[in-house]
Amino acid sequence: MRAGNDPSLYDILVSYYIEHEIQLIYSVENEMVLRLLIIWMLMLFSTQSLAAEIRVAVASNFTRAMTNLAQQFEANTGHKVKLVFGSTGKHYAQIRNGAPFDVFFSADMKRPKLLEEEGLAVPGSRFSYALGKLVLWSPKAGYIDSEGKVLSEGNFYHLAIANPKLAPYGRAAKEVLQSRGLWSGMKGKIVRGENIGQAFQFVNSGNAELGFVAYSQIKQSGQPIIGSYWEVPQALYAPIVQQAVLLKDNETARSFLVYIKGKEALMIINDHGYKTR
Repeated sequence: MRAGNDPSLYDILVSYYIEHEIQLIYSVENEMVLRLLIIWMLMLFSTQSLAAEIRVAVASNFTRAMTNLAQQFEANTGHKVKLVFGSTGKHYAQIRNGAPFDVFFSADMKRPKLLEEEGLAVPGSRFSYALGKLVLWSPKAGYIDSEGKVLSEGNFYHLAIANPKLAPYGRAAKEVLQSRGLWSGMKGKIVRGENIGQAFQFVNSGNAELGFVAYSQIKQSGQPIIGSYWEVPQALYAPIVQQAVLLKDNETARSFLVYIKGKEALMIINDHGYKTR
């Protein structure tokens, strides 16, 4: 028996045991929580390190195709592809001035080759990814005949083309008009877009009755082409060989180019109206 309110040795021992048992339980629980937190953080950082983002400069004519290609690549890999569309000439100038692109998809061979020669591209990475086709197009059905005679007849106010100095499709349009002896007399009717995307918008919006655009801009998979068009014979302009080049040597950018050369990507490119190798 205990005398008065003084704690016995038994009480002291029980209290000590309970206190330290509780601390032990808390310690085990805290250790488990800490371990789970560490595992979660490792998984998070691992996912972030595996998923990377690349910046890709793309010629305007390749907008639809590249958008589909990038979406598929992202779905396959988890990486992110930031696309910047514009004229080939403007992209080239931006890259020379230090624009932070990882890959450049040009609408010609000239600029990628120049970037290689200037030491601004990874040697040996340049390759052809598509062969473009030029068409004369109007959203009006029956407006353009199958031989492009509408050009010489001149019954229109505005003809849209891309800037020949910046855009390969614009240069091709100029070559077609020159081959038919129409370039000089057509200057008062020509409206120039900075790139082929703007030239297309001039025609599509009705600001120009017709225009030279990329076949890929009017072709949509499984749907008939709206309006009327003339597919310009290849003999009237230099082949539009579109090349890509690696600008920054990193694993994600390289894997993207490997994907572009693969069977799935080539099918997408063909489906958008381009020829491939």
